[in-house]
Amino acid sequence: MIQFKNIKLKFDDKVIFEDFNLNIKEGEKILLSAPSGKGKSTLFKMLLGFQKPEAGEIFLKGSPLTKSTLMDFRSNISYVSQDVDLRNQKVRELLTEIFQYKPNKHIGFNEDKFRQSVELFDLPKDILDKEVNQLSGGERQRLGLVICALLDRQVWLLDEVTSGLDKEMKEKVLDYVLGQDKTVVIISHDRIWRDNDKVRIEEW
Repeated sequence: MIQFKNIKLKFDDKVIFEDFNLNIKEGEKILLSAPSGKGKSTLFKMLLGFQKPEAGEIFLKGSPLTKSTLMDFRSNISYVSQDVDLRNQKVRELLTEIFQYKPNKHIGFNEDKFRQSVELFDLPKDILDKEVNQLSGGERQRLGLVICALLDRQVWLLDEVTSGLDKEMKEKVLDYVLGQDKTVVIISHDRIWRDNDKVRIEEW
């Protein structure tokens, strides 16, 4: 489903990738494992078209990433960043804005499904009326995951989504993510992902 083929990239004189190849099948759950600075988050940026490799190709469902296919790539991918950098406004207004974007209009905001997710992830019941900056880091992480699920895209890119959570909530997020019929690519230092046999580890 996702293919990085012969990727080459360097920043200044530092080589990040040299003839890098990675194939991810539909429905797989993949943990990217590499030392800091070795390009894990950069792979996410390349797949979303925010970083262009010097050489090589990136494919999604057999189609190469080009200027003309970029929006199709993005409309098939949900990305939850490490810092979950959400604009400071009421959560209800934020969600309304997200679901008014052109790629999301056909989905519509399902408040019942949202409230079920709020209960599942132990978020404040009045979260829709809270400002984003009133939420803790862990709450923002869980909100980011809820939004990712509501967008219902085929590919999820999750960057350190469990780092600010306690053990019980980490396990709940793990079970939820692995139970989804989605292709999921994970960056995380939490062993909970590495120790699960449903997760394929890609190391370099």
